[in-house]
Amino acid sequence: MLLIDGHLDLAMNALNWNRDLRKSVAETREDEAGMAQKGRAAGTTAYPEMRAGEIAISLATVLARVQQPGSDVTGYRTHEIAYGQAQGQLAYYRELERQGVLRMLRDWPAVEAHLAQWKSDPQDTPLGFVLCMEGADPIVEPCQVDSWWNDGLRIVSLAHYGPSAYAKGTGVTGPLTPEGRTLLVEMERAGMILDVTHLSDESFYEAVDLFGGTILASHSNCRALVDGDRQLTDDMLKLLFARDAVVGAVMDAWMLEPGWIKSETTNERVSLDTVVDHIDHVCQLAGSARHAAIGTDLDGGYGTEQCPNDVDTITDVQTIADLLARRGYASTDIEAIMHGNWLRLLRRAWTGTSSS
Repeated sequence: MLLIDGHLDLAMNALNWNRDLRKSVAETREDEAGMAQKGRAAGTTAYPEMRAGEIAISLATVLARVQQPGSDVTGYRTHEIAYGQAQGQLAYYRELERQGVLRMLRDWPAVEAHLAQWKSDPQDTPLGFVLCMEGADPIVEPCQVDSWWNDGLRIVSLAHYGPSAYAKGTGVTGPLTPEGRTLLVEMERAGMILDVTHLSDESFYEAVDLFGGTILASHSNCRALVDGDRQLTDDMLKLLFARDAVVGAVMDAWMLEPGWIKSETTNERVSLDTVVDHIDHVCQLAGSARHAAIGTDLDGGYGTEQCPNDVDTITDVQTIADLLARRGYASTDIEAIMHGNWLRLLRRAWTGTSSS
């Protein structure tokens, strides 16, 4: 089944991890044999496996944090350096687009044309992606939004781990900064989509209240099932439903196993069925499958040791369709979760219209 992945860090893996994602997962594991860093020789995501898993479109990031005063979350020294790093990641995407490996999707007609080509020739169609920014630090100041828009950036989250210049992220508390409020105004004017993933509770509520454009949560799970500020509460989810947002279920095991202890807990109790628990919670809370989707983050700085235990490569995400069917989900709802809800959101954001 056609699959849209709401969150992948492809350029980060290529540049920061020095991976040739045109190679298969098996080849990259062989290249990294003997490396001690977590996630090495255990990666799950590469372009051949994405194609085999029918991931026709992904929301793919640029990511470069700035070290904030008093924060123990590491990053670059200045926004200018973060900008340069993110532009380097963009250059990677552009080169892969020139080679016909990837295709940036900037508007709804491009999505429609891409899917038509994928349907007729899935083996030779480039892998489509929508350019996202995880944590807004590479936006040096809010007036730079138009420049980034012209570069193809369509989706932005305000913070990652720790504080940013614009908001508070995972692991810290607090509201948006004045610059963050200004950035939201500029993003809404330009037509960018706001990703509320990683926002602290206070920043989340303030951002949802202030931002009048399209909102999504690219890779977030449910706090009702796994406690912690990285997850969304039921109240947060209901606010997102009211905005016709979509929530991508994430597959990082620490967000799927209650009480996960870093470097101690293993993934033996975490499976793709655990991921479906979070998808199902979103659907039950909403009263429909309209707001649930997938945002794997399977290449987010870890490997199979921190994935559902039945995931060897990203191709295995296709299993979710069968797991949903076993729980009684209708085929139309499964299609919505696998790809339809992301498509509806992009169509509405880029054309102002939405299918039912």
